[in-house]
Amino acid sequence: MLESKYDWQQAPQVADEKVATFAHDLDVSPFMARLLLARKLDTADKVNEWLKPTIDVLHDPHEMFDIEKGVARIQAAVEAGDQITVYGDYDADGLTSTSLMYEALDQLGANVNTYIPNRFTDGYGPNVAAFNRLIDAGTQLFVTVDNGVAGNEAIDAAAKRGVDVVVTDHHELPEQLPNAAAIIHPRHPQGHYPFGGLSGVGVAFKVAQVLLDATADELSDELDLVAIGEIADLVPLNDENHALVKFGLQVIANTQRPGLIALMKAAGIDGQTINEEHVGFGIAPRLNALGRLGDANPAVELLTTFDDARAEELASEINTQNERRQQLVKDISGDALAQAQTPENQARKTLIIHGKGWHEGVLGIVASKIVEATHKPTLVMSEDSEKGTLKGSGRSIAGYDLFNAINPVRDQMVAFGGHAMACGLTCPIDQLDTLAAALEQACVDQSVDLTTKPALSVAGRVPLADVNAADYAAVQELGPFGTDNPQPVFAFKPTSVDNVRTMGAAKNHLKFQMSDEAGHQVAAIAFGRGHQSEQVTANPENVRVAGTLSANTWQGKTTYQVMVKDFSVTGITIVDSRTNHLAKSLFERPDTYLFFHKKLVDQLQDYLPEGAQSLCVGRDELPSSCDHLVIVDCPDDLDDLKQVLSQIKTDELTAYFYEHDSAYLDGMPSRAEYGKLFKFIASHQNVDIAHQLPTLANYLQIDDAKLIFMIQLFFEVGFVKIDSGVMNGVSEPPHVNLTDAAAYRQRLTRIDTEEKLLYSKAPQLKAWLMGAMS
Repeated sequence: MLESKYDWQQAPQVADEKVATFAHDLDVSPFMARLLLARKLDTADKVNEWLKPTIDVLHDPHEMFDIEKGVARIQAAVEAGDQITVYGDYDADGLTSTSLMYEALDQLGANVNTYIPNRFTDGYGPNVAAFNRLIDAGTQLFVTVDNGVAGNEAIDAAAKRGVDVVVTDHHELPEQLPNAAAIIHPRHPQGHYPFGGLSGVGVAFKVAQVLLDATADELSDELDLVAIGEIADLVPLNDENHALVKFGLQVIANTQRPGLIALMKAAGIDGQTINEEHVGFGIAPRLNALGRLGDANPAVELLTTFDDARAEELASEINTQNERRQQLVKDISGDALAQAQTPENQARKTLIIHGKGWHEGVLGIVASKIVEATHKPTLVMSEDSEKGTLKGSGRSIAGYDLFNAINPVRDQMVAFGGHAMACGLTCPIDQLDTLAAALEQACVDQSVDLTTKPALSVAGRVPLADVNAADYAAVQELGPFGTDNPQPVFAFKPTSVDNVRTMGAAKNHLKFQMSDEAGHQVAAIAFGRGHQSEQVTANPENVRVAGTLSANTWQGKTTYQVMVKDFSVTGITIVDSRTNHLAKSLFERPDTYLFFHKKLVDQLQDYLPEGAQSLCVGRDELPSSCDHLVIVDCPDDLDDLKQVLSQIKTDELTAYFYEHDSAYLDGMPSRAEYGKLFKFIASHQNVDIAHQLPTLANYLQIDDAKLIFMIQLFFEVGFVKIDSGVMNGVSEPPHVNLTDAAAYRQRLTRIDTEEKLLYSKAPQLKAWLMGAMS
């Protein structure tokens, strides 16, 4: 059995009659009508505005607080020929904001340059030292983009030197706002802008409109930057953001930016078919990689250059940095996940994972991966032994406020900042226990139930027949997808799955074919779930899938598939791992290992890891249940195995069925072989079988294991006597039928057992085991 990772929460279903009427009125398919109604797009006007937005849905930039004041200060600097520095941020939103603002000022003929702070030397936002260096170099006005509202110290320092700062930002507003020349922010407490969800580049676009006295349509060439920044920053894709990103994706598809063209080429993205996933998983991570590893300024040059050759060069460098970032994440994630799975951490409700020399720029990504794998709030930190500190990032889960968890001990931290779902901090090594205790205590104080699965909203259950071109196109019309406009997830209940296989160089992804009674077949792909292929294979009729519709084009042919968000498998998982070699790697998990032969138990005790349990049939008391039962060796009698399986209830059964000597392969001795041994006994005395058995086997041309059985059989029926390992024949052997002997019947039983357990095909074995367990 394999439980789902998420709590599937199916949306309330709209009545069929209402769906039919709405579909008829709008001339759309019932499938599309149901999707529209589920998203409260229940009138023709709402549907048209969402599916086919016009420039009119964008809000008037003049409504944003301080925008007139800020633009006036910038225009004055332009007219005076003052040096203006656009001070940005090192993430994709900050880089696109910087590029857009630079291009707007450049169009005005401004004396403008840009500065992207270094994550490791400058930190986030306005920095006193950086401001002073730039002022010394000639800056006479700063325009911040995607930062600034928390830059009080640096902005005050600039003011003392007679340099103004115009802040454009979208981040959370602190209680004390900086003393800036203007603070342009969609959620300013004194403002009345109708939508507060713009990203940094969205705010920069609004400022550019006013600066250039241009409509959004006239600045449409800048919407490619807007789309990239908004998608990367995970802002809500509703209201005007929906239209901005939708328009922006269209601009990217026809972009003339050499840098963007080169970057998409390096990422293997076809610009003509670009969507939000290409941006979110292809373009944005490459831009972010620079800031995570060092200097992000080349990204601004890439986005703003008109030089094709320079664009190719920069795109190649950025792609290389992204590959380095990916490798760092992979390496650190492996070590971090191993830490998360130690018995000590498995017992904790929160995690602090740390290592020496881990690159600080990727720790947030690693923390997200650990949270996804464990569903526990997690800090991932790098140890600096010389400074005696741990520095890193944290990520949380819904319902656990990470900021408030750490805030009570912030005085013990060297540095700390963040919000409910994410944070950054530096902790003295000697305060690690204090930090760990605060995280655990917050679970109590916030009444957090970490056993609750995260929710997965499911639009509804659909038949496999709905995974087709028309319905895929209907889903895509609702995009672009993102925060507050999620791609619809559907539930599928196939009658069976087959062709289960792993994918990827590390075999860490899973692909299988779903089928229904009508003969429809749909491929399903589950990233990161390759290790669960056995569970799917074990119960092909009991797989349930939740996922999104996807198109796959290969060699000009497009097929439609399901990208799996989650799946479950009911019933018992049986893993066929039969082997004739017991390597230590087979005993790495702390499972319950069952043996039928005492000698083998003693031989393998050193193989068993901490927390594992070994049981020997006939010697140890068997439990009534266990999570994962591993049958190590092959029993001599099927009835012994049946008794075990009827007694021990388990969700997962792995069969090794190791057998040192195979009675099935050796078979029963022939009449001629019996005759050879009988004649030898009659003519030889005092045969030291304890030491000379191999010699005797070679002489008689009989396999060692088979010869041992024959001697045991002859001893049982009275053909030979054995004393202290020495064998002699009897002078008057009895007249008996060998087939009536217990040893003979036991060997037949063992052969039958091995035939069924060792030499049957996997489906037959699993069917037999399933029957024995029922």
